[in-house]
Amino acid sequence: MVTSSKERVSRRKWEVFPGRNRFLCDGRLMMARQSGVFILTLSLIVITSGLFFAFDCPFLAVKLSPAIPVLGALLFLFVMSSLLHTSCSDPGVLPRAFPDEANDIEKQCAMAEEVPKGGHPPGYRPPPRMKEVKINGQTVKLKYCLTCRIFRPPRASHCSLCDNCVEHFDHHCPWVGNCVGKRNYRFFYMFVLSLSLLTVYIFAFIIVHIALLSQHDGFLNALKDSPASVLEAVVCFFSVWSIIGLSGFHTYLVASNQTTNEDIKGSWSNKQGKDVYNPFSHGNVFSNCCAVLCGPLSPSLIDRRGLVEEESLKSVGVQNGLNTSVSATSQPMANLWDFSTACAL
Repeated sequence: MVTSSKERVSRRKWEVFPGRNRFLCDGRLMMARQSGVFILTLSLIVITSGLFFAFDCPFLAVKLSPAIPVLGALLFLFVMSSLLHTSCSDPGVLPRAFPDEANDIEKQCAMAEEVPKGGHPPGYRPPPRMKEVKINGQTVKLKYCLTCRIFRPPRASHCSLCDNCVEHFDHHCPWVGNCVGKRNYRFFYMFVLSLSLLTVYIFAFIIVHIALLSQHDGFLNALKDSPASVLEAVVCFFSVWSIIGLSGFHTYLVASNQTTNEDIKGSWSNKQGKDVYNPFSHGNVFSNCCAVLCGPLSPSLIDRRGLVEEESLKSVGVQNGLNTSVSATSQPMANLWDFSTACAL
């Protein structure tokens, strides 16, 4: 059947997504393009755990308890589930502005920047475009993103690797192959915490396995009889310290309701001024932990699997990605983020 050239051809929105991301399963899964380190992470976890279940657990189940491999398997499944949730989900990407909306913002910003009669001197750089909102009495600056052409909401930042603005941007983690933000931070935290427990669990029972073998054959013979255990012990020994340290750092961030990005920049540090404080903190550790880990998961703002027509692509522009479909249900960023009301806590 031959289709007319005038006939509309539809594509999925993820196919014209402007950011540097990789989509799998027809847009259902979303990752960063650089996935080499993520594959290394996945391989280390699977191989180390596989060697433990194959060479250590049979001996430990007989000599100590059959619950050892069962508990190890549950930990392993929880680690893998948390890792895949973090790696393959939308971290909280913000849609880019419509062309008309972006042009209006540009005009308003240009009008606000007064140009002297003689013009600007050579090498002049305009001041950064910002808005200010009050959150719990604290002034928070909203920066304008030149790529997405929006004023980023509080705690959002633009990831240079994925080329997206991400809500509650924590950091870009190559180990999980994705940005860590509002929609996947809880899974990232559970992944790091459960991986710490799994690494300590495997390392501890490897030592027990070697110690039990040493009682009969001697230490050197025990190492020769179980080379897989030696390899697992080396991997766990050199990785456990960094993993536990990372778990402790993110436990501190969760308890204080901060992001890695805010902590590194010192956004709420006393060095910024005596009156500077974290306006997003709920006042105590328990409330902060509940807000970060137990609150409802916000819906994705990008319709990855929605249809976009080729005619709309030509009129709106591929650069606007997920906002290329002009329909009655489409919402510009100005409607999604009414800063004077949505940011007030």
